[in-house]
Amino acid sequence: QVQLVESGGGLVQAGGSLTLSCAASGRTFGNYAMGWFRQAPGKERDIVAAINRSGTGTFYADSVKGRFTISRDTAKNTVFLQMNSLEPEDTAVFYCAAKFAYGSSQYYTSRSAYNYWGQGTQVTVSS
Repeated sequence: QVQLVESGGGLVQAGGSLTLSCAASGRTFGNYAMGWFRQAPGKERDIVAAINRSGTGTFYADSVKGRFTISRDTAKNTVFLQMNSLEPEDTAVFYCAAKFAYGSSQYYTSRSAYNYWGQGTQVTVSS
């Protein structure tokens, strides 16, 4: 089992920044590819960003490219999502997810690929 706990959400004005953190415990963090998803009211839970085991490969949804950065600190068992230039359309509950990965180079963008999920953290961007 892997336990994931997100933090760092909150209320921010448009144009502002937030950094989300996801602390992992229970298994060897370095064996897991990680992802950030978000779900707005009445919408599906969609991929925002993903990172492979080694941290050398990343993916971003088109809507956040150039504004969000995903990273991981294996020593701290934590994955981060730095969010800049936030827009009201970014308002959602953000979820961290983990998937055991045999290969170090692959990241995953499908919600169904992930085995473990955090409880979510609310991000609200006011206009």
